Amino acid sequence: MRILVLGGTVFLSRAVAAAVVSRGHDVTCAARGVSGTVPDGATLVPWDRADVVPAELVGATFDAVVDVSRIPSHVRRAVEAFPDAHWTFVSTINVYADTATPGGTPATLPLLDPVETDEDPDSGPETYGAMKVACENLVRSGAAAALVIRPGLIVGPGDPSGRFAYWPSRFAQAARDGLPVLVPEPTDTPVQLVDVRDLAEWVVTAAEAGTTGDFDAVCPPLPRSELLAQVADGAGANPELVPLAPEVLAEHEVVPWSGPRSIPFWAADLVDAGFMAHDVTSSLEAGLTIRPLAETTRDTLAWLDATPDAKITGLTRTEEQQVLAAARA
Repeated sequence: MRILVLGGTVFLSRAVAAAVVSRGHDVTCAARGVSGTVPDGATLVPWDRADVVPAELVGATFDAVVDVSRIPSHVRRAVEAFPDAHWTFVSTINVYADTATPGGTPATLPLLDPVETDEDPDSGPETYGAMKVACENLVRSGAAAALVIRPGLIVGPGDPSGRFAYWPSRFAQAARDGLPVLVPEPTDTPVQLVDVRDLAEWVVTAAEAGTTGDFDAVCPPLPRSELLAQVADGAGANPELVPLAPEVLAEHEVVPWSGPRSIPFWAADLVDAGFMAHDVTSSLEAGLTIRPLAETTRDTLAWLDATPDAKITGLTRTEEQQVLAAARA
């Protein structure tokens, strides 16, 4: 197969390109080429998606195209250039208007209203989901065959967000220093995520099979306590876990989700009960496989060791111990 990956230099799109190469297919990556390199065996064609299709791609034919963009005009231009290919558009679970209903699926959950696509809006958290809906619609209406995959939190080696990396790093620190680890209450709220390599392999498998339709791409919901247990296993750690209530964390200026002084993956009241409680039965039946989080943890730690400047968001170890000491005082 000839597969065009729109991107191919960073995290998911690079993992997809690597998976394509490993399957023995011919892969072309179209990207600016300033954020990283394409995998060995892939061909890079420089393309700033704000510009017209580069001459090297005009008239080219591909069996499959994979796109991860959030910009409607970029998607429209690419679909118009390669309408006869099987398209996989990587969207997001942020497209859903209903985040309160646990067990939702692409067949049952309503979508946000798409942004107007005549002109790209400013890209930000408040427009992200609606822009992805617009991109989905452009792919479905313009491509010969369309697969829409909606991941949630994508984790694993190469993650530029630093969110998941916080936990393997923290448990590895605990294994070395013997100090406790702060965890937010409640510890049984559901979490869903997907290893970038599992997602990439599924994208390629679906392209090979010509799969169409809409699917979520996360693991089945698991309690945060189970996620932490698997991370501890992968990190070879068994520290004391100290749960603190949200009001205590707020008192000590600890924030949820990501960023400085945060606890990643702790959503608090930022999301509703259904946001990370999707039913992914149809995705598993369509070929998505989920590796153990202990394996993701080990591989993330290996990547962190090999990448000293990798981003890790959240409380520092010192800040965490200061919060624990103050809360216990």
